[in-house]
Amino acid sequence: MNTNEHELARIRTGVMYFRLSVGILFSALGIASASIARAEDLCGSKPNVLLIITDDQGVWDTGVSGNPHIDTPHMDRLAREGVRFSRFYAAPVCAPTRAGLMTGRYYLRTGLYNTRFGGDTLGIGEITVAQLLKKAGYRTGLFGKWHLGKYYGYQPDQRGFDRFLGHYHGHMERYEFPDQIVENGRPVEARGYVSDLFTDAAGDFIAESGKDPFFCVLAFNAPHSPWILDTSHYGQPEGDKILEKYLGRGLPLREARIYSLVDRVDVNIGRILARLEELDLQEDTVVLFMSDNGGVSKFFKAGIRGNKAQVYEGGVRSPLFVRWPGKFPAGGVVSGQAWHVDIMPTLCELAGVDLPTDREFDGVSLLSLLVAGKGKKHHDYVYHTWDRYVPNPDNRWSISDQRYKLLGQVGTGGTPDPAKWMLFDLEKDSSEETNIAKKNPETVQRLREEFLRWFKEVTQGVEYRPIAVPVGHPEENPVEIQASWATWHGDAIEYNFQGYDWDTIEGWKSPGERAEWNLDVRGGGEYEILIRYGCRFSDAGGLLRISADGNFVEHRVRATATPEVFRRQKVGTLQLAEGRVLLVAEAVEVPGDELMRLNGIWLRKVDSTGGK
Repeated sequence: MNTNEHELARIRTGVMYFRLSVGILFSALGIASASIARAEDLCGSKPNVLLIITDDQGVWDTGVSGNPHIDTPHMDRLAREGVRFSRFYAAPVCAPTRAGLMTGRYYLRTGLYNTRFGGDTLGIGEITVAQLLKKAGYRTGLFGKWHLGKYYGYQPDQRGFDRFLGHYHGHMERYEFPDQIVENGRPVEARGYVSDLFTDAAGDFIAESGKDPFFCVLAFNAPHSPWILDTSHYGQPEGDKILEKYLGRGLPLREARIYSLVDRVDVNIGRILARLEELDLQEDTVVLFMSDNGGVSKFFKAGIRGNKAQVYEGGVRSPLFVRWPGKFPAGGVVSGQAWHVDIMPTLCELAGVDLPTDREFDGVSLLSLLVAGKGKKHHDYVYHTWDRYVPNPDNRWSISDQRYKLLGQVGTGGTPDPAKWMLFDLEKDSSEETNIAKKNPETVQRLREEFLRWFKEVTQGVEYRPIAVPVGHPEENPVEIQASWATWHGDAIEYNFQGYDWDTIEGWKSPGERAEWNLDVRGGGEYEILIRYGCRFSDAGGLLRISADGNFVEHRVRATATPEVFRRQKVGTLQLAEGRVLLVAEAVEVPGDELMRLNGIWLRKVDSTGGK
């Protein structure tokens, strides 16, 4: 983006000459210059902010997108009463989008690179929009999915949010009576359906804000899989009614489940909007609605190609509706391409908060577009790339300008293969059906060179590997070391993903096979070691060694009911010195077919008397 456009997006001066020059350029971009003075006025008003995010909802999963099969009256209402962006982009998957939302920086700048395996942690040096708004006098709350870090120092209430009720992982296994949620760092148990619970908590937070402005993030975990409606004794009949409605419309079971989850979210959006009205806050609150990546439903696609985790439009397009009654024109449509990293600078400008000057930002405020309710251009280029293990410029990558989009969806083993690249004219071919790369080699070269320039910039000097797990902090003791954060070594040992909290390291067949975790010991001393595992009766009796910092303890493996039933066992204690330590779980004796299925390790720092 050129310098003038950067200045336009961050309107900060009342000098008449600057207003005039900016107004001329705004006219060239198709945006009313009269909006400039209004944007300046709006910046000092400190509105409340309600940011609503859904998980895996496609841009086509709303009535306003032309979908005749789904009921989303409240999402559609936000689109009618606010400004809608027709080309708004998220990242291909969830944690990268959330990193960009929180920081205004593309996720590869932040050290985050994955949705699990420990790569879903926002770098400790990043500054979040919640931190900035909190300093400006906002009460801050996040209710729902975080997915930017689960260990101490990386949790939402340590990254700028006064209150957090939600979950750390990419998805939850239980939607009713959820057992994976935490409140400000403390695990809690809850009764009810999770979308209702998060909405209730957000509504109560808003009601308690009083005269202070609030920044409330309502981050639904739906419609992400598992696609579950009410399952309780009392709630299931009501959940079945929604499912039956979509089955009756001819949707396959999979699609009916996804639509039902979106429907249930829409009902809760209606509830939170009603809460704003009850509190007479609707005129003072900016409401934003978006999804965190492309959609997973496939029954109706509105002619859009691709789904979540792909770089076709269907994998990266998201709805964005922004409502501020009386300030942003109802029914406005912005056609200029924008993306998720723009949200953070937009909210900062609304709150009158300057962005930090010690880092690069990829986002540019959308405020001028929102005030005008239109705009044909915002970013010169929008970029996407996604590879679960090692960021690279040759697998699932794309770049678009306002007209053309160049992408490489299929991986090439690290070797660029232009024969697999595709170029689309989005003005004429929004469905990405006709590859025109061979007919436009100059455009291909221009876009590819710009993508490589950008990729080099955003990855420069960044190390992509799991953080060292912090242990020994008095505010989080014990600490669970999860299986997904390990690296494993051996011919048979392997990692089994079963939804974060139920992941295992399993298959150990030979002595010497091992799993390793990097630890950041915050306080040296004695640590009690507990492990949770499952083991067949026929495999019992093997020997596991846990070692770190030159010390080790051993455990004779006991049988559980089945290898899928996990029991927590105390192993012993280890002395750990402060600093970086490698924790190793190693097979010493394997008398059966498998040593165990290791689900987790707990480290609890104890004092000289054995207490916490």
